[in-house]
Amino acid sequence: MQLTLYTDYSLRVLIYLSLNRDRTSTISEIADFYQISRNHLVKVVHNLSLKGYINSSRGKGGGLVLAHDPKDINVGIVVRDTEPNFHIVDCFNEVTTPCSVEPLCKLKGILGAALGQFLQVLDQYNISDMLANPETGEAIISLDPQIISLLDQMEENQND
Repeated sequence: MQLTLYTDYSLRVLIYLSLNRDRTSTISEIADFYQISRNHLVKVVHNLSLKGYINSSRGKGGGLVLAHDPKDINVGIVVRDTEPNFHIVDCFNEVTTPCSVEPLCKLKGILGAALGQFLQVLDQYNISDMLANPETGEAIISLDPQIISLLDQMEENQND
């Protein structure tokens, strides 16, 4: 399972805004901080605003702020809201790739169960769980080893 860069950037924006709740932030500032494309972030921020995760304002003194407390933003829901689909393999997309062996093959069911478990783990966390104490660098709330393993695997896959 690999999440898109769009979802990755969405989570990064929410984490950044959570760490800077005392002020407004800009897209350029966030892009510079993470060293990622400003153009991609424009789309991400627009969607996060439409979905109600952030508030944005234009003009002098404008910028981005979280619309909710980080503890009220569920990671699993953000992932569902930002991923275009969860077609782990071609047979998940029955519109473009109908499966000719589906009655005999259990792959789709097994991968569907794995996807369900993946999302279930993410549902246990909110954005505040992702934050580190800026003074110590330690997680404010320690993460379950299961999610740390999943996040490490996702990062390795993106680097391949």
